[in-house]
Amino acid sequence: TDAILVVPGVVNEDVSYSKAYKRSQGALKALAKKAEEAKVYIGIENVWNKFLLSPLEMRKFMDEIGSPYVRFYFDVGNVLAFSYPEHWIEVLADYIVRVHIKDFDTSIGNIRGFKNLFEGNVNWPAVISALRKANYEGYLTAELSPYKTHPEMLAYDASKRLDILNGM
Repeated sequence: TDAILVVPGVVNEDVSYSKAYKRSQGALKALAKKAEEAKVYIGIENVWNKFLLSPLEMRKFMDEIGSPYVRFYFDVGNVLAFSYPEHWIEVLADYIVRVHIKDFDTSIGNIRGFKNLFEGNVNWPAVISALRKANYEGYLTAELSPYKTHPEMLAYDASKRLDILNGM
């Protein structure tokens, strides 16, 4: 591979924001040296961990690490609960190394809000336009939950929907 996904840390009652920031930056600075030697990007994913909550903060975090091998693994659906994916793409365009795609229904607003492509509130034309403007040419990896019955159908449905996205 030439890229791996890393969740940078978590903030909770026992781990303060400041502590998570320092710990994860220290670990990623050490890992960056190994990544550079192996020529493998570390892609920091935006997840629901109460940490790195804006694109400007994510960019600053990576800038402070200072390695061309520490980049951004963008998850479109994870952002929609509190922001707009196309805004993240605009700010982090040159840092995006991979993209996870899934949809999110903001009226549900919790973990059950994740949906198949085109079944939530992601503005897909704006997202695809922003990715094209950013000159992103990497993978769009569908990160979707299997159906309760006939889970194999997800592969067919996701493939058709990815074709639509790629045609936008």
